[in-house]
Amino acid sequence: MRDAILASLREAFAAPAEASIAHGTFVVALAPESVVATATRLRGEFGFDLLQDVTAVDWPRRALRFDVVWHFYSTTQRVRVRMKTAVGEAAPEVETLTGLYGSAGFMERECHDMYGIRFRGNRDLRPILLYEGFVGHPLRKDYAKEHEQPLVPYRDQQ
Repeated sequence: MRDAILASLREAFAAPAEASIAHGTFVVALAPESVVATATRLRGEFGFDLLQDVTAVDWPRRALRFDVVWHFYSTTQRVRVRMKTAVGEAAPEVETLTGLYGSAGFMERECHDMYGIRFRGNRDLRPILLYEGFVGHPLRKDYAKEHEQPLVPYRDQQ
């Protein structure tokens, strides 16, 4: 059953995306403008009803420096899918998936905090793991681990 699902996914997403199977997980690499349409199709046609994670991978020497990565799971088929797209350092931005998956809001905030990826349409990209005023993005490979952050005074408890 699982192999049949993976085969149908591979057939459905063979073009214009790059589709493969890595470690038993279907992987689709696509252009940034195809993210929402592909996620909509994964959810509607193939039943990937759970967004597990939104993250990024930093490739500092590559022209399109960041891979933005989403992991989906079908609770009925028990199959995982990884979707990824590459974005440049000058404008690391993709569309939000909050319209399809409510949990995307928090995961996109974390990815924005850690890598500086912007999610167009997500109206709440406030820091979720870092404090307001934190300078930089700590999971970028060029972030200096010795970097000292500006001191932020404690707020009085009320």
